[in-house]
Amino acid sequence: MKIDRENTDMAILTEVGKRLTRVRLNHNLTQEELARTAGVSKRTIERLETGRSVQLANLVRAFRALNLTDNLDRMVPQVTGSPLAKLKLQKSERQRASSHKASPPSPGAWAWADKK
Repeated sequence: MKIDRENTDMAILTEVGKRLTRVRLNHNLTQEELARTAGVSKRTIERLETGRSVQLANLVRAFRALNLTDNLDRMVPQVTGSPLAKLKLQKSERQRASSHKASPPSPGAWAWADKK
């Protein structure tokens, strides 16, 4: 099943659970072994795989144990600014170095204009 916005929450959770089960089995792990590796209870893994609600931290632990953390980055991509905002930022950044101009010669000791 393709996960999209038309699916119900329960359908999405069930599909995620099925996919996690397939990944676990592809890693040749039992639920107990995955639970131990992830640092969660076997019951938590059972709940994940059957599409029931679990704490987000436990989902992340299971993803980490199954080497799926890269998928989290794709699931919630980092927000970048709009192209217009990027253009405004580029304008404020230096584009080139300025030339070194010779400094004016030192006038010597300072004096009031009427004392010269």
